[in-house]
Formats: sequence, structure tokens, C-alpha cells
Amino acid sequence: MNERREGAGSFVLVALVLVFVLAMLMGCSTTVPVKPKWPDPPKYGLKPCPQLLKLREDAKLSDVAGTVIYNYSTYYECAVRNDAWIEWYHVQKHIYEGVK
Repeated sequence: MNERREGAGSFVLVALVLVFVLAMLMGCSTTVPVKPKWPDPPKYGLKPCPQLLKLREDAKLSDVAGTVIYNYSTYYECAVRNDAWIEWYHVQKHIYEGVK
């Protein structure tokens, strides 16, 4: 009779281990696709370019030179910032599409 009890005890133990293993395997087999979060844009990419200065009707030659210098530097500063934004976007998109 003791042998039957020992056999039944080991059967219960094996059944519990099998149930545990099956539960673990079922929990790991998810069919829901995991989609990574798209990264936030950098702060410098969200700032709009400033308006360029316009000349007044009665502008002197010195005003023209100052305005041209300001507009030139403002334009190229904005161009560099936009180029950096475009580069960041393409790198992040490549990384995002590479994640499976």
C-alpha cells in the first residue's frame, strides 16, 4: 500500500511539474507584436527658423550691409540646424526599422 502512495505522490509531482512547464511555455508564446516607441525629436529640431530682416525704403548702405550680414548668418544657422534634424531623423528611422 505504501508503494501505491509513493507512486501516486511521484505522479502528482510529475503532473505539477508538467503543468508548470506548460504554463511557462504558454506565457512566453505571445502573438501580440511588440512595437518600440518612436523616439522624441531633439529640442533643436522643433525650433522654427526666425524671420529674415527686410530693408526699409530709406535704408542707407550701412543698413544694407548689416541686414545682409544678419540674414546670411541667420539663414546658415537655420540651415545647419535643419540638416542636423534631417540626419537625426534618418538615423532614428533606420534604427527603428531595424528593430524586429
